[in-house]
Amino acid sequence: MSDYQMHIFFFSPNVNLGRAMARELGSGFEFRQSELLQLPADLEQVQAWWDVVLVDLSAANTECEAEAGLALVQRITRLQTPAPVVALLARDDRRLVLKAIERGVFDTIAVPPDILELRLVLRRAWRYHQTERELERLRMDRLHPRRLCDLIGASEPMQEVFALAEKVAGYDINVLITGETGTGKELLARAIHQMSPRQHGPFVAFSCVNLPETLIEDELFGHERGAFTGALTARRGRIEVADGGTLFLDEIGDLGLGLQPKLLRVLQERTFERLGSSTPISVNVRVLSATNQNLPELVRQGKFREDLFYRLNVVEIHLPPLRERRDDIQFLAQHFLEKFARQFNKDVRRFSPWALHALEEYDWPGNVRELSNTIERAVALAQGTTIDVVHLTRSARTTARVETVARSYEEEVREFKRRLVLRTLRECGWRKAEAARMLGVARTYLHRLINQLGIREEEETGAVPSPEQLPPVPPRVI
Repeated sequence: MSDYQMHIFFFSPNVNLGRAMARELGSGFEFRQSELLQLPADLEQVQAWWDVVLVDLSAANTECEAEAGLALVQRITRLQTPAPVVALLARDDRRLVLKAIERGVFDTIAVPPDILELRLVLRRAWRYHQTERELERLRMDRLHPRRLCDLIGASEPMQEVFALAEKVAGYDINVLITGETGTGKELLARAIHQMSPRQHGPFVAFSCVNLPETLIEDELFGHERGAFTGALTARRGRIEVADGGTLFLDEIGDLGLGLQPKLLRVLQERTFERLGSSTPISVNVRVLSATNQNLPELVRQGKFREDLFYRLNVVEIHLPPLRERRDDIQFLAQHFLEKFARQFNKDVRRFSPWALHALEEYDWPGNVRELSNTIERAVALAQGTTIDVVHLTRSARTTARVETVARSYEEEVREFKRRLVLRTLRECGWRKAEAARMLGVARTYLHRLINQLGIREEEETGAVPSPEQLPPVPPRVI
């Protein structure tokens, strides 16, 4: 640190205050000042230069002036790669302190600043920023998003799904795909087909949900001319169309008991008859099926044939819900953003940190399909290049408010400290001396923090989420 010139950018109309602070800070700090409380025109160059940003809110004499300074703080903290912001405030202005923290400042300091305190705050902010950047780099190094055809995943559960799908794709066996609605079961079935020797054959998908049994029978097996009233011509069913390729039966748990023996015959003997015909037709088809129901339970209830279940379930692949693979949310959201930005011909490129935080905290009961719809809506509503919380659906916005507003200021500060210390300890393998150096604090102070924050022994043995699973926390005072 002693060999590095920390770059401080100061937003303040008070030129004399800036000169005095630059002079008193002395060596180790490089100082620049803007007299306007607005982002500079050469923002990209300035961003590449600054390490910590100081914003002077002490001279605000009116509500309008204070709001202008707070708006600047918010714009800086919502940049794609924000720097930590330290706000200069008049003494005893508790209301403005709380507003500044709500807008995302790292810390506040009273004017006129004590230079020793200012140096400490700036160095702590710089160390925090460096730590966060390194943790993000390590996280991104660990989480390489991978594509399996149209499926995207970086989390460990999805890597297991991809590995199993690749193993079974080359073998002509039936696969049962389970998972909640919206997890991408048909996409996985298409991926298996595209990786299989049948990739040049047809992929025929059919959903068994909420259809009369007679209609499903006609759709699957087809009919001969005159088989029933209105059958003016012969028609091939989905099974026949899929000959030489793959048949995907979605929501197989909704298939009626009357049709299950017919499907079982197709799986066992590779033959069937059209409606109105007794002539068997031979087919060479691979069957992939999917369900969001508990088929073993349906078998126990007598609603699904046990022999058909075992024929379909040669290999089962379970797609986990999105709430169990939160590491994938960021990559999926960016993928959908780019997709819909192209589709709508809009220059939307990124998410604000608060919008991304809301996306990662929401439980997504509709899974990937709901996430896609949310991003589609957000891209359509966004005016600039960034999607903010206001562009998200009401459910995601409510999650963000609960996480960031409902708790008191003291609870927010305590929770932030706890998460930062716990994450740093895990990154350092619970070597407290190394963690203390990374945090820039004395080892005795770190021990005191561990006791104060209630970081218990069971957390050291892995009873709590790993640091990668901890949600990102907006910057708060330490």
